[in-house]
Amino acid sequence: MRYLRKGTFVLAIFLLLGCAQEEERIVTIYLIGDSTMADYADNYEEGKDYYKTRYPVTGWGQVFQPYFSTDLSVFADLFSADSVVVDDRARGGRSTRTFFQEGRWRSVYESLKPGDLVIMQFGHNDAAEKKTERYVDIEGYKEFLRLFIAQSKQKGATPIVLTPVARNYPWENNRLQNVHGEYPDAALEVAREMSSLFIDLNQLSMNAFFKVGREYVTQNYFMNLDSGVYEAYPNGQRTTRIFNPRVRRWWPGWFLKR
Repeated sequence: MRYLRKGTFVLAIFLLLGCAQEEERIVTIYLIGDSTMADYADNYEEGKDYYKTRYPVTGWGQVFQPYFSTDLSVFADLFSADSVVVDDRARGGRSTRTFFQEGRWRSVYESLKPGDLVIMQFGHNDAAEKKTERYVDIEGYKEFLRLFIAQSKQKGATPIVLTPVARNYPWENNRLQNVHGEYPDAALEVAREMSSLFIDLNQLSMNAFFKVGREYVTQNYFMNLDSGVYEAYPNGQRTTRIFNPRVRRWWPGWFLKR
């Protein structure tokens, strides 16, 4: 009888431990998008040292996790969890279409569980008409967003639609202008249509850039680097968006630095 009681007690302990583990609520926030959201330090290029090959280029998703290391009660209206894991699946050069075609969305979809979040930010590459391998017209862009939203909800996850972050051009009267055409409005339209959460990151970033000014933004937010400072860019780099009348196009200027 004593043996049975002891065994029952041990079994109860294991059951209680198991319940305690099951009760821990972990929410995963999946980030899907392009280079401006990507995590370059997380084995982005296998076998390459981030600090030697890419630093200080940084997608905003790369520094997102620390925001969930404090009191999570501030996110009570969005989710209830004991801990949050940010899973950044964003990759440079991807549009809504190529993210889907490469199986990246399927990988996220298969991992989703009820209560997770999916934050989607596309538009930079969808709008690249001259790069046919990634270009997606407005209607196609909206269809892929609808797909991501619908399938997120199907798995019990919460989708959040973001417009693309602003580029560092064009500035008019010291204020940054929208360079993404109809894509931000299209994202808003789909979010409203499908009752999804929405953040106008394009406008918010333009407002933030305006507050500190073009010179500060150019030198501190984008990849304009002096020579001899960063190992990955020994000769420095200039990516300020400047119109070149000889070839009648804009030089690239959208990479963010840490």
